[in-house]
Amino acid sequence: MPRTARPRHRAALAALSTCVALGCGTGTPPQGDRPAPPPGAPTGSGYGAVTWASSAGRVGTAADGRSYRLIVRTSVGGSGLRVRLSNAYGDQPVTFGNVHAGRQRKGAALVPGSNRRLTFDGAASVTVPPGGIIYSDPLPGPVAAASKLAVSLHVVRAGGSLTGHWMAMQTSYTTEGDHAADESGARFGQRIGSWFYLDAVTVKPRRDTGAVAALGDSITDGWHSTTGLDRRWPDHLARRLSRAGDGTVEGVANEGIAGNRLLRDGPGQSGLNRLRRDVLSLPGVRTVFLFQGVNDIKAEPGATAAELIAGYRTLIDRAHAAGKCVVGATIGPYKGWPEWDPAGEAVRRKVNAFIRDGGAFDAVTDFDRVLRNPADPERIRPAFDGGDHLHPNDRGMRAMADAVDLKDLQCRG
Repeated sequence: MPRTARPRHRAALAALSTCVALGCGTGTPPQGDRPAPPPGAPTGSGYGAVTWASSAGRVGTAADGRSYRLIVRTSVGGSGLRVRLSNAYGDQPVTFGNVHAGRQRKGAALVPGSNRRLTFDGAASVTVPPGGIIYSDPLPGPVAAASKLAVSLHVVRAGGSLTGHWMAMQTSYTTEGDHAADESGARFGQRIGSWFYLDAVTVKPRRDTGAVAALGDSITDGWHSTTGLDRRWPDHLARRLSRAGDGTVEGVANEGIAGNRLLRDGPGQSGLNRLRRDVLSLPGVRTVFLFQGVNDIKAEPGATAAELIAGYRTLIDRAHAAGKCVVGATIGPYKGWPEWDPAGEAVRRKVNAFIRDGGAFDAVTDFDRVLRNPADPERIRPAFDGGDHLHPNDRGMRAMADAVDLKDLQCRG
């Protein structure tokens, strides 16, 4: 039986809370997704391992003649850096006239001598068709782990829907004109809180090193962690993997989208619908870390336990068919959030029981145990609460990452 929809005043509160989380007052929020790229689209096979990634979505209207300086943090180091540019949500072609990669010095300024041109089949310019993605040629030279990389794009011609990642929790920069080659940040006077067009960076590690992709929602995306300090739980996980230094899995791809659900589209495609493009197509991914379900439960109407469990089984089957292992994470408590109700809590408990004891996942991380308040298990620990009773703060994010058994990520399929 489907769960009963909540009263309208609860739905209004839910919409307001979602708007706060997505920053709806600052621009056009993400909308529904386009179909994934066709099977023949480039996958990055043989490109080494992903060192950074974010999930693309529709984030507004594209514009001609702009340059973007996008700041990202690498996880695994290596050589032969490639970037993946996405027009997955575009309804018109996008032409990039100039693409560079360098190391951030401070703000939009780069380390002198570090900013180098990227090419595409040897050409400086490339046009990406609607719905398409493209990888650059490898850039010779080393790329350090845990470094701040600046990818600068000059968009010559674009229009229609803009592809990017809305809630970056990182300050990047934009300006009019072609300034991608500039090492000075003087012309990049406008700060932005989103990543545009760039959705992955890959390297060839020194050893046979793979990556883990975290498929999730706003908690994985880092909402309520400190902007610019890379304190999302996948960032902390990347640091742990780097310190462990066993070389088996060190890359981390953060594929979280605020408001995202496992079963239904909006915001963004559902976890099931974006699995191939956002996870399975990334080079070097050996393990899928699945942490989704709370948005399905608190939706209008909410998913049942049986529906969510069926969704988990479908995703696991698809990942296994692609030779990946799947680690499942239990859903944390959220009592105090406007959409919490006893019916949803009952679903959460049933789903968590399946994740822990159902035997479907290759391994399990119990985020619920880490985050819940021992005095009131339906609520998040006060010390970990980011303030809205759903999203962990910096301390909670670190506790989540510390709870992951690194041996569970060392999958070779």
